[in-house]
Amino acid sequence: MVDDILRTPGAVRDAERWTAHNYHPLPVVISSAEGAWLTDVDGKRYLDCLAGYSALNFGHRHPQLIAAAHAQLDRLTLTSRAFIHDQFADFCRELAELCGKDLVLPMNTGAEAVETGIKVARKWGYQVKGVTPGQANIVVAEGNFHGRTTTIVSFSTDEDARADFGPYTPGFTVVPYGDLDALTTAIDENTVAVLLEPIQGEQGVVVPPEGYLPGVRQVCTERNVLFIADEIQSGLGRTGRTFACDHEGVVPDMYLLGKALGGGIVPVSAVAANADVLGVLKPGQHGSTFGGNPLACAVAIEVVRLLATGEFQRRSAELGERLRAGLEALVDKGLVGVRVRGLWAGLDIDPALMSGREACERLAQRGVLAKDTHGSTIRLAPPLVITEEEIDLAVAQLAEVLAA
Repeated sequence: MVDDILRTPGAVRDAERWTAHNYHPLPVVISSAEGAWLTDVDGKRYLDCLAGYSALNFGHRHPQLIAAAHAQLDRLTLTSRAFIHDQFADFCRELAELCGKDLVLPMNTGAEAVETGIKVARKWGYQVKGVTPGQANIVVAEGNFHGRTTTIVSFSTDEDARADFGPYTPGFTVVPYGDLDALTTAIDENTVAVLLEPIQGEQGVVVPPEGYLPGVRQVCTERNVLFIADEIQSGLGRTGRTFACDHEGVVPDMYLLGKALGGGIVPVSAVAANADVLGVLKPGQHGSTFGGNPLACAVAIEVVRLLATGEFQRRSAELGERLRAGLEALVDKGLVGVRVRGLWAGLDIDPALMSGREACERLAQRGVLAKDTHGSTIRLAPPLVITEEEIDLAVAQLAEVLAA
């Protein structure tokens, strides 16, 4: 091939030809990465300001995580849960301790963790709370994003995710996000759980009103309802604390975790709760062939140990303030709204200027990768290993895009 012929257009065409079009990716074809930087098939470098929707909190190919994966690949990769392997107990114990819970149930994807949480809550409702058989309901919020399985899209308010996938699973009541009165009113004698994202990611990094999460915690305790926090995107250092709930001192009954738990290497998710909740499951009632496999556990153990030092939470909090300052300076200069919590930001671009998709395309041309959502909103979620200079670079490129 002649050196000056670009490989990207052909690779994009091949991807479009051979894959179902369930995503609309930017026309960027990545071939390698390290830290906060990606390189495409033509050698162009990009600053990663998406981090795999928080799956890459520790950056691409973090040396400690890569070393753990390599070591485990040379020993054992899969047993199924028919047996116990030598990484399993350490992973479950160390994650349980990080969460302050008794037990952990490992799964693979975030959606699996959510489905597990739903099943556990229903079983807890019938066996412990005494809910009428077949009548358990769970209160959820408008604008939620918990995954794309049939059950989960049944309570989505995003028509792109929901339309034409019915019939839908019953048992969910949707209320406005951040409205404690509406949530309280929706709880009845058959309610087993409230399932919420402490910060709504897909909706545009929407932070609830101050006092909302403590209010949810209080009403769940008073009404004997489980509070399930979906921290799959918001957890594990992203917001400047281990969990987004930590910002208001709230401890849910159940954490749903994923994305960053796999270190950007393997899919790992988990449910963490106390024994009076997760203890309702008995052998044969729920499982996953790959859930808690040796390779996943070996990587996730190192993830938990990185978080146990507090270094990444501090970086996210400190660098997040720099990101906030840079972005807020662009309000009324192309941005009409900014929401920041740690190294996670939702930016509302003046729709008269451009769509979120157009902004992301222009950023990509300038070597910065981000993701649009819902019209003129884009999200920034850089790896927690990003530097001050790289944050400044991303903000400067955004300013150029808005001013163009």
